[in-house]
Amino acid sequence: MNPPPIASRNPGPSWGYGFLLWAERWWPRWFFRPMLMIGTWVGFAFMPVQRAHSRAYLTVVLGRVPRLIETWRHFFAFAEFLMLKLRAARGVIVSCDLAGEHAASFETLVSSDRPALFGTFHFGGSDLLGYLLGARGRRVSILRLRVGNSDDTRLLGERFAGQVSFLWINDPANLLFDLKAAIESGASLALKCDRLEFSAKTEPFHFLGASRMFPFTIYHLAVLFSRPVVFCTAVPGERSDTLRVIASPVFMPDPALSRAENLVAARGHFQAVLVQLESLVRMHPLLWFNFLPLNPAAPVLVS
Repeated sequence: MNPPPIASRNPGPSWGYGFLLWAERWWPRWFFRPMLMIGTWVGFAFMPVQRAHSRAYLTVVLGRVPRLIETWRHFFAFAEFLMLKLRAARGVIVSCDLAGEHAASFETLVSSDRPALFGTFHFGGSDLLGYLLGARGRRVSILRLRVGNSDDTRLLGERFAGQVSFLWINDPANLLFDLKAAIESGASLALKCDRLEFSAKTEPFHFLGASRMFPFTIYHLAVLFSRPVVFCTAVPGERSDTLRVIASPVFMPDPALSRAENLVAARGHFQAVLVQLESLVRMHPLLWFNFLPLNPAAPVLVS
């Protein structure tokens, strides 16, 4: 099968990721980190659209207009996470410390051989979790948008080849067939559930002070294929190259209930997930790595 067309490209020069990998490996930290800060200022200056979206988001989450340095710190937090991904891609071990009251049920599911649907968000270190599931012996298909200049994805895919594969969402016409094939093959799916592009099912949920639209496809897949759903998010741990992973309760469709009844239960589960996510976002506002408009408010229905 031919790869899907590339939708866009990441900001920066084509050689940027390779240079960052080389510099991080060979430059001492006392020199590399200030250089990364300078590079972030350069990128910050040349990305006015992303700056505007960051400023609008921070205004919502902070309850005030952010200072310029706070908006830059948002960009720098992403730069630091990008370096963690690149380090993981070149073989550095990133360890995960499970936290929270649902850690045991999450560990039980991950340690089992049952295929599952693992949801997450563009928040903190969550982008690495699908790959780290592969490191635990899980066979995982990660839903990703294929873009140019994305060596982090390519290198991580090469490191975890055999356990991790990609389902490219660039071609929605074929995506449903690819999803069905992956699920029926016994693979688990890892997908992010915050951006609305390419999502066939969206519904309103309360998040950051408003009723906002979110993708809901993961639950339709769960009900259709009788698969458990669990969400996990990750923030930097106390030690270098560690992540603190916070898991949600596991949602399992009830075969004794109708599809509509299961979806009602799913809505309650996802709202609880978003309540947990919002508390983390408010504690770590710079780790929301969506330099896009916030999820739109739900349309008001006029009777």
